[in-house]
Amino acid sequence: MTYSFFDFLQLIGSLGIFIYGMKILSDGLQKVAGSKLRAILKGMTTTRITGILTGFMATVMLQSSTTTTVMVVSFVNAGLLTFIEATGVIMGANIGTTLTAWMVSVLGFKFSITPVAVSMIGICFPFLFIGKPKLRNLAEAIIGFGILFIGLDFLKDSVPSIQDNPEILEYLNRFTDYGFLTTIIFIAVGTLLTLVTQSSSAATAITLVMLAQGWISFPIAAAMVLGENVGTTVTANIAALIGNVHAKRAARFHFAINIVGVTWMLMLFPWFLDLVDWGMHFITDTHTSVYDLDETSRINATLALALFHTLFNVFNVVLLFAFVPLIARLVIRLQPSKDGADEQFRLKHISSGLMSSPELSIAQAQKEVELMAKLVDKISFNVSALMFKKKNKQKFLDKIAKREEITDNIEMEVADYLSKISVGNMTRYTSEKVRSILSIINDLERIADIYYQISRSYEKMLENNIELPKDALTELKAMTVLVQEAIKEMRANLLLEPEYVNLGKALELESEIDLMRETLRIEHYKRLESGIYSVQAGVVYLDCINRLERIGDHILNINEGAKGIK
Repeated sequence: MTYSFFDFLQLIGSLGIFIYGMKILSDGLQKVAGSKLRAILKGMTTTRITGILTGFMATVMLQSSTTTTVMVVSFVNAGLLTFIEATGVIMGANIGTTLTAWMVSVLGFKFSITPVAVSMIGICFPFLFIGKPKLRNLAEAIIGFGILFIGLDFLKDSVPSIQDNPEILEYLNRFTDYGFLTTIIFIAVGTLLTLVTQSSSAATAITLVMLAQGWISFPIAAAMVLGENVGTTVTANIAALIGNVHAKRAARFHFAINIVGVTWMLMLFPWFLDLVDWGMHFITDTHTSVYDLDETSRINATLALALFHTLFNVFNVVLLFAFVPLIARLVIRLQPSKDGADEQFRLKHISSGLMSSPELSIAQAQKEVELMAKLVDKISFNVSALMFKKKNKQKFLDKIAKREEITDNIEMEVADYLSKISVGNMTRYTSEKVRSILSIINDLERIADIYYQISRSYEKMLENNIELPKDALTELKAMTVLVQEAIKEMRANLLLEPEYVNLGKALELESEIDLMRETLRIEHYKRLESGIYSVQAGVVYLDCINRLERIGDHILNINEGAKGIK
């Protein structure tokens, strides 16, 4: 055998260049289409059919079904998608990933694309240093495309020649005479190859190269592709391990439909391969069978493998389309909720890991901000209940303290998450959004702090048996309600994109809060001069209205952050 260890290192390096090119291509496309992807995922999953189209388009744009499925799992965990909505997207992603096989088989084996790829890199390289983010990101994607095919060309040259190394073919032939068991063995090989490379596209490219070089026959390559369809589900299942129950269900569903697909394909495997072979006569307009092992038929077999991959995934989606509710119920039964809290779409801070690009990570962080705003709203009503209800004072004090501590943790978690996002290259939109979210979570945490301080002041007043007169309580209640109305407007603005945020009502409410504080201060001094309440009660009253006014200032800051001003 003439294949040395140095040759093996070249093979590994070639694979590394291919995977790196795919990563650069995927990252560049995500930066170009990040905001569009968010809109697609939020707006086009109303039915199962639109969900399939969404998954297909997202995978074509990202050039990675793994990225799409991990993204879907994370969005389900964040509550941006429901489990049922995610099922269609996942099925569409399975079809979208077949485009890579066509791209590699047509451009990688039918044509010599390396000179074109190098020229594309030369043309696009200067654009990496220009100021326009869209052009820079597009250039990055095209360079990634070029590197991918340079890596593929190196990979083809690094694979040992069967003519010079017949021992390899002899070794592989040991596993080809077991009939049905041979198919099972190479399905397992395909699954393992995907797990090692962590990319079904890279595993498919390796399979195509092995087929083109004559290492393996067309049936064995098809079996490996089936295994790669199973292997690609593992990454999403790993991402779901620290997600909520809905994220786990989405990942299990992906695994289930691929396993079901491989199962029915095994029953029809020989006949399905004959169907592909028959179809190839029309595509290539030749009478050469893909089962032949001469050089021409091996190149045609790479196209046949891409066709097999596409037909398998399309037929699998068509066959299982009507059974999605049944499979979903089975997955729900296998992955039940542990308690009622599981059924709530809540992030216990950000728990599903970073998305594959900053643009797609923002949606998770934004969802956490909305959760934090909801929590602050609950604290405001707890403080109101503490001050104006006669019973269960301690219960409300405990709730306020607990929820204020949660807001502290959320602020730290989100800030840490955003700092990780900021490590990579970001578009201008993402950079502004990161700064906006950091400003917003800081103000939300300060609001929770102030409410907690109000509750502590009120607790001391209760301990010292100090009571406020009825008119003072009425005034405090009016100001509290006004602040709660401002919080309601703030939460509504946080749900909008910056260009749709209208600050008119927020500014009006903030002015009303300021005016009410001044009015109530005058009433406070009148009562103090008249001796209606003690100095201690007056201090608590004045402290409350001043703190409520400060909350109004922070609410306005948040509205401005939602608008993109801060």
